[in-house]
Amino acid sequence: MSSDSSVIKEVPFGRPMIGESEKAAVMQAMSSPQLVHGPRIHEFEDAFAAMLGPDAYATSVSSCTAGLHLSYLHLGVGPGDEVIVPAQTHAATAHAVEVTGARPVFVDCDESGNIDVTQIAGHVTDRTKAICVVHYPGLPVVMDVVSAVASQKGLAVVEDCALAIGASLDGVSCGLLGDLGSFSFYPVKHMTTGEGGMVVSRDPDVIASIASLKAFGYDRSAAARTIPGIYDIARLGINYRMSEMAAAIGMVQLGRINGFDSRRKANAKVLREGLAGIEGVRLLPDGDARRRHANYCLVAVLEPNLVQHRNSIILHMKEMGVGTSVYYPVPLPLSAYYRGRYSPDPDAFPNAKLISEGSIALPIGPHLSSEDMAIVAESMSIAVKEVQ
Repeated sequence: MSSDSSVIKEVPFGRPMIGESEKAAVMQAMSSPQLVHGPRIHEFEDAFAAMLGPDAYATSVSSCTAGLHLSYLHLGVGPGDEVIVPAQTHAATAHAVEVTGARPVFVDCDESGNIDVTQIAGHVTDRTKAICVVHYPGLPVVMDVVSAVASQKGLAVVEDCALAIGASLDGVSCGLLGDLGSFSFYPVKHMTTGEGGMVVSRDPDVIASIASLKAFGYDRSAAARTIPGIYDIARLGINYRMSEMAAAIGMVQLGRINGFDSRRKANAKVLREGLAGIEGVRLLPDGDARRRHANYCLVAVLEPNLVQHRNSIILHMKEMGVGTSVYYPVPLPLSAYYRGRYSPDPDAFPNAKLISEGSIALPIGPHLSSEDMAIVAESMSIAVKEVQ
């Protein structure tokens, strides 16, 4: 390493934004005799739905993965069925299909990292039950083609919104663009509940179904709600509930979400400007007139002559105190599990492979400042020069 690459300041990729208000809310929840099925859960669900729009309904779950799984259970997806999913995504996107006994059918991404919508129709078969889209990493998928194919073929549309809180298409929040959407409250996402998620829909009956499925398939009639311990089991369900403590954190976080969002947007702008002059590096697209970007992170993709040096660049930046990540390190169909299970064509996902092998996810979270963005840009510039 050269002397220019000394540590200036630690710039972590992510950090939970937990303050005294969240801690106080948790202590208050813990003082309640009801730690699940309590009022905070319902308050949080209503508030989150209201943030998305007046026609939104929501039910809390234990994770985004749980929300996706419940979505497929609600849709009746099971053995013999297929669900179209993007190749460039987190394992949870396909795992939620796999655990139902159905088969995830992978489609390559386009240059933005989002599913290539022009390829979806060609992957639909008589076994296809749903299409899943992922807004990567906070850039809304343009849904026109997705919606048209789904309508023509009678398919459901599930949105994986793990990185998309605050994202919207034509003014409509992600999560409400399809039939169901699932959000993540993992510690370093746009907001957190420690761990947790939320399933949303425009249809209150869909949310009522998910709410039953996440709690063992309980059926609580109006009369039964007045008598503790009285219920019926109407269907097969799972325990994917959120706790009152998590909901208490979520309510405080919702009050801070606009500030988080503003900081992310400002950081992304500064970092884009700072990286503009680095030769051999392209940035995945920002939002536009139709698409409001959620700015989870800023993904830089190395040109072919630098791809072989990606890991060295990451290590150089780490030595300079800058945290990075990779979204995602391997196209999901080419991961060991899915490669072994379905033997996909290794050349079928060129864009996903390019991003997986040549990208670096850079931090823009609300724990960082504009000055930190200058450090990130400088460290990347130094690191790229180091390997050339």
